[in-house]
Amino acid sequence: MTSLEKYYRSRSLWLDGVPGSLQPRAALPGDLDVDVAVIGAGYTGLWTAYYLAAADPALRIAVLEREIAGFGASGRNGAWCSWAFAASYEKMARHAGRDAAVAMQREMFRTVDEIGRVAAAEDIDCGFHKGGCLTAATTPAHVVSLKEEAAWYESWGFGEQFRWVEKDAADEHIRVAGTLGGLYTPECACVDPARLARGLAEAAERRGITIYERTPVLSFAGASAAGPGCVETACGTVRAPVVVLATEGYTAGAPGHHRDVLPMYSLMVATEPLSNEAWAEIGWGGRATFNDGRHLIIYASRTADGRIALGGRGAPYHFGSALSDRFEYEPEVFESLHRIILELFPAARGARITHRWGGPIGIPRDWYTGVTFDPGRGLGWAGGYVGDGVATSNLAGRTLADLIAGRRTDIVGLPWVQHRSRRWEPEPLRWLAVNFATRMMAGADTEEQRTGKPSPRADAVLRLIGR
Repeated sequence: MTSLEKYYRSRSLWLDGVPGSLQPRAALPGDLDVDVAVIGAGYTGLWTAYYLAAADPALRIAVLEREIAGFGASGRNGAWCSWAFAASYEKMARHAGRDAAVAMQREMFRTVDEIGRVAAAEDIDCGFHKGGCLTAATTPAHVVSLKEEAAWYESWGFGEQFRWVEKDAADEHIRVAGTLGGLYTPECACVDPARLARGLAEAAERRGITIYERTPVLSFAGASAAGPGCVETACGTVRAPVVVLATEGYTAGAPGHHRDVLPMYSLMVATEPLSNEAWAEIGWGGRATFNDGRHLIIYASRTADGRIALGGRGAPYHFGSALSDRFEYEPEVFESLHRIILELFPAARGARITHRWGGPIGIPRDWYTGVTFDPGRGLGWAGGYVGDGVATSNLAGRTLADLIAGRRTDIVGLPWVQHRSRRWEPEPLRWLAVNFATRMMAGADTEEQRTGKPSPRADAVLRLIGR
């Protein structure tokens, strides 16, 4: 194994477990003319290319990737393929009306199933399993907030999809230490995210799409009266009437785009495979995804090979929207995540942590994911998934494909289409505000654990950051 492949495998448990080679595909060999140039070979870029080629096999499509397909969040995430969309129903309703907000959620439900459909049709061995999601209440404050959340879903017409369950029913899904009940929904699947990304890249290639890896993009511009769009790379220039930017958290590294989305690092750990005795104690036979009611978010899954993979927030935001491999390793956060595993699942005591990793997620200023296309300039963009990108990126790819082709489908009328978030504040304001908010959320969790009552500081923080 080469040092480069070892580097890629070290990025996550998921990339480490991908069968076959992670040696990069060929780089762009020189200047190129195509119909569509896609920047980024993560989920957004690959889904967009895949659906474009499915609709029009004659299109010449090139995907340009700095590293390898699935290198970023697509190969490192928490393995949730979920119903969740970043913007609240209320925010979407203010923008486009109540019916539009409801339609957006219903399309997200369908999107989870669409990913399973494509995985089966393309023989992508990503372990897609729709086992639902349990959000456990482990303090009395969580009981209050999760029952309110269940009532909120019901008020929007989704009472069948989201149900408060008492402790015994929650234990049927996962036996969590100290649980008092939970909120359960069947509208969630788990996947092996890197296998999904790598399998999707191969499916795209089978449809005639060319993926150029180890091809850093230096700049890009849309079409104009002077000619087609232009993507300047370290390996040559790609000219195309349509250019799609699909770089999610890494968008902040593009010149002039450091305030478009905020790159926030989310970290994960994974245990070694647990014994049969440990799993008998924990349950988790249906492989529902898992989190709990805390404000400093955690997320977990039972992997296909019998590990607990758990991630969460808590890593700092770095001044100037900086991006670096070294930000993916925060020993204190890793230790905290390990403690959470042991607190929630005592049967995992003694199990080694075999993998520690992380990466940036993209957060728009108004916490409202968007997909945009400017037909005059031929520029498309989608992202700002706030950590909920596995399913949302599929809908983004389908939507961009329809927008680019000029098709008037139901999904191009959803409320996130052509939504543009305002830019983040300049430094040092965003550094101060974001890291203050992280500490306040951690403090709110400590307060709720101590008092058993919902913490008012959490609501204050959500208002501060625009969520």
